[in-house]
Amino acid sequence: MSKKFFVKTLGCKTNQIEEQIIAKNLKECGFEQVFRDISADIFILNSCTVTSHSVSSAHYLINQIKRKKPEIKVILTGCWAQTLKQNSEIEPQNVDLILGNNEKLEIEKYINELFCENSFPIEKVGDIFEIEKFNHKTVENTKQTRPSIKIQEGCNNRCAYCLIPFARGKSRSNSVENVIEQINSLAKNGTKEVVLTGIHIGQWGAEWGLELCDLLFEIEKSAIERYRLGSLYINELTPKMLDFLTKSEKFCPHFHLSLQSLCDKTLSAMNRKYSANEALEKIEKLYSSFDEPFLGCDIIAGFPNESDEDFLCTYENLKKAKLSEIHAFPYSKRKGTLAYDMENQIPDNVKKERMDLLLALSGVKHGEFLERNKNKELEFLFEKKSPKTGEYSAISRNYIKVYIKDERDDLRNTLKTINTAEFEQMY
Repeated sequence: MSKKFFVKTLGCKTNQIEEQIIAKNLKECGFEQVFRDISADIFILNSCTVTSHSVSSAHYLINQIKRKKPEIKVILTGCWAQTLKQNSEIEPQNVDLILGNNEKLEIEKYINELFCENSFPIEKVGDIFEIEKFNHKTVENTKQTRPSIKIQEGCNNRCAYCLIPFARGKSRSNSVENVIEQINSLAKNGTKEVVLTGIHIGQWGAEWGLELCDLLFEIEKSAIERYRLGSLYINELTPKMLDFLTKSEKFCPHFHLSLQSLCDKTLSAMNRKYSANEALEKIEKLYSSFDEPFLGCDIIAGFPNESDEDFLCTYENLKKAKLSEIHAFPYSKRKGTLAYDMENQIPDNVKKERMDLLLALSGVKHGEFLERNKNKELEFLFEKKSPKTGEYSAISRNYIKVYIKDERDDLRNTLKTINTAEFEQMY
């Protein structure tokens, strides 16, 4: 009888893509995937380490499954597994096998050791900085209406708060040929839109002397009808990139900007390589270059030594910026980063107060964005149909979500231009 496995993934889209690779590899080796942890012989936790909360969540999930089913074999992989030596704030317990981020993509090589008479845990975590080339293992998921394609791995930056370079290693790029092959294969099967994702996609092609624009130029010639970009640093939106995107027939004007702060003092302490004014000017340029683009951003609340005045500077700059949404989250201490040992760590209650203010501002910004998009002709991609309501969810190029009632059963993965005045609510 084949062994049954259950995969639980925490964190980013890159981790979610890698979950699909894990499942594909194991199924090809005769393992059976199940979707209830209690039904499995093997529990695989594909972890995140961006925040201390993500690590605590992983620790809880492992201990919980071992309490429910003591005989189950537990595999810990992902970014927490990779960074245990740098960041051992919580030591994993009840784990039988630990796999690094590169090793998990070949999980089939290691999994049989779980059922041998060995002492546990078995650790297979290589030096991630020794990995020079992108691992080209792929998976085609036609179940998703807007599948993500991993175009890049790793990060060459060293932001003071971030542990991810130690979890993912140096920037490595997926080849143009591999990306285009995946896109064309998906398009052949009816996919209309893909999302280009990675750890730091703005660094795509750097090792070959290329830029992200070079990849996008080839995607313009592919069979896909729409594509969307993952998170970008503000200084990666060069005049060349903007000129290209404004002329693109396939690019969806949806930007998620990795800002983190709009106060020069805080940006410098974070080791970010731009000023608040540079960021504001770029946001203004983006807004004026497209017809109501979606402009989202990440902001960290309560970075070490961020005074009330520093936070107010960020808040006021965000207030005047032409943003559509703000993803705010509290600073989280990560052992192994420069910020971990910085003085003047901000109390949790102050972080929460600041985050609440940012989220309230985000609500105002998003409401204004939706208001500006009323009575506009927008192209929507039909996604899931609710079996309960009969409504399709649909998404515009500029990331407006609506629900559409339609009795037909064949609208998934189709594009239709609709006047937004038809909708009582937009999201």
